[in-house]
Amino acid sequence: MKTVLLDAVEKECLKKDVPHFEIGDIVDVHCRIKEGEKERIQIFTGTVISRKGRGINENFTVRRMVNNEGIERIFPLNSPNVIDIKAIRSGKTRRAKLYYLRQRTGKAVKLAQRHSSHTQAK
Repeated sequence: MKTVLLDAVEKECLKKDVPHFEIGDIVDVHCRIKEGEKERIQIFTGTVISRKGRGINENFTVRRMVNNEGIERIFPLNSPNVIDIKAIRSGKTRRAKLYYLRQRTGKAVKLAQRHSSHTQAK
């Protein structure tokens, strides 16, 4: 009963237009950055290595390599500072969390691309 009430209250705060993306996808995350009085939009491109939580508490982690150093950012899915999420490429995975990519460098970080089902039937 308690979760039913909490879900009803949280439903008002959830974003209506969350795009579909999965673990292993390469995404562009457009996030709002405030620097003093100025405000700008920064794009963070990387591989989604985890998704956790549900409802208003849902988070996803995006990892990318910059100058041979891994950078990870955790974004709240329903945050007003996350303006847009665009899936660029879908990766083929067999796990729910891709933490093993932290030990890899170079081309070993790339995941095989997932193909659509109609091309596999041919």
